[in-house]
Amino acid sequence: MDYENVLSSAFEFRDIRPEEAGQAAEIEQICFPPNEACTAKMMNERIKTAPEQFLVAADKTTGKIAGFLNGLVTDEYIFQDKFFCDASLHNPKGENIMLLGLDVLPEYRGRGLASAIVARYMSREKARGRKLAILTCLESKVKMYEKMGFYSHGLADSSWGGEQWYEMIYMIND
Repeated sequence: MDYENVLSSAFEFRDIRPEEAGQAAEIEQICFPPNEACTAKMMNERIKTAPEQFLVAADKTTGKIAGFLNGLVTDEYIFQDKFFCDASLHNPKGENIMLLGLDVLPEYRGRGLASAIVARYMSREKARGRKLAILTCLESKVKMYEKMGFYSHGLADSSWGGEQWYEMIYMIND
């Protein structure tokens, strides 16, 4: 089965729209526990500051967001918790992306949508000349991200939400 064509026929992959900030915040609350989820206020700030760093998959039938990936651009090489709560750290001319959340609603999981969002995002950022994408994840998600092309950099210097995180790196351009 050609999953790419199936996903392309079911979803529109595009930038986020300003009026979708509330929807994105609601999805974040569904996809992450309260101690890890981005607040509605912070989601609004990210969308105002760096809308070009969001990629959404909208269900073509309902028009609603099924999933999205978002981040901030920087010249830094190590993920720090400050990126989660300070959108002003976004530097559109930076080389690297700190990925802040990959969200796919439960009813859309298991179809390869998360992988498709990541692949499209990385392709877009390669064209923009970015070098690395860095994220943190729980140990239970390390293998999932490795299948998407990330490699584990070991334990992260992050205590966001009181959890132990692993830093994952994706080489976009060498």
